[in-house]
Amino acid sequence: MTADVHINAVEHRFNTFTALHRVDLEIAAGEFIVLLGPSGCGKTTLLSIIGGFYTPSEGQVLIGGKDMTHVGPKDRPTTTMFQDYALFPHMTLCDNVAFGLRMRGMAKAARTQKATEMLNMVGLKDKAGRKPHELSGGQRQRVALARALAVEPDVLLLDEPLGALDLKLRRQMQDELKAIQRRVGTTFVHVTHDQEEAMAIADRIVVMNHGRIEHCGTPEEVYLTPKTLFSANFMGEMNRIPMAAAGQSPLGQLDVPPQEGLLCLRPENIGLEGTFSLGLARLEDASFFGAHHRCHFTPVNAPDLTLVVHLPQGAHPEPGAEVELFGRNPVILPQPTPETTA
Repeated sequence: MTADVHINAVEHRFNTFTALHRVDLEIAAGEFIVLLGPSGCGKTTLLSIIGGFYTPSEGQVLIGGKDMTHVGPKDRPTTTMFQDYALFPHMTLCDNVAFGLRMRGMAKAARTQKATEMLNMVGLKDKAGRKPHELSGGQRQRVALARALAVEPDVLLLDEPLGALDLKLRRQMQDELKAIQRRVGTTFVHVTHDQEEAMAIADRIVVMNHGRIEHCGTPEEVYLTPKTLFSANFMGEMNRIPMAAAGQSPLGQLDVPPQEGLLCLRPENIGLEGTFSLGLARLEDASFFGAHHRCHFTPVNAPDLTLVVHLPQGAHPEPGAEVELFGRNPVILPQPTPETTA
């Protein structure tokens, strides 16, 4: 089963601290949404409100068209999967997966069959009789996912479930998590502070900051055309070049749309070729990152400015060399004010 989720003007306060400021968000049935942001941005608070662990100070939560604002967690069509997995160490994997079904009164034979089906879906059917301590971290994560999905929630809430895994295993589980979500069709709402993880699994990313939504869009939209400077900076490195209304900048006159603000360029959008010139720059240093060289250039016309540039393998000049740099795919954003600076 699956359901849509509507968050309408939700505000939440902890005593005098406002954790969420009138948040509006619509999540389609069967969508994989990722709430992304730094610690303290409100993403976990919003997840907890969807799950019923907090009642919002103001606003409304609708799940499948029904008002769930004041409904407790056990009576909502949601299940939450936490980072620590919370598996019962004395139970077999099969019994762990079947536990929620047992609490709902399902007969033993039926719940064992269902648990076996779910373990098979996550590739652990052959380990159904084992205990959690006999598994790797990735396997325990799969068991927790199977248990969460066994009760057939309309919405599955995931609170940084991959945070305890090492990088290689985390990437593997990202692929598996997305594949399982597509197979079951359940609405997933996933919290993380990992930008790469968000882009790997999300249909849409909700970038949050100080209890507000900065940008909501596909991974491509959020990364390539950020709506705010915070979103641009949080989703990876960004070169920022001040621009005057006539196209003037510290680098000189640039052939970009004349607009006052900050000209923002991702490191991979600066190189030895492009659609407009950034002028001469001197290579200060370069580090090899496998797929690219991460280079620091000092523009000749702006010695106080440093440009971070990603150049392909074998394509960077020697340190100290001066080359003409070019840009492409520019984004021009307003200059930050004291109220908007993160």
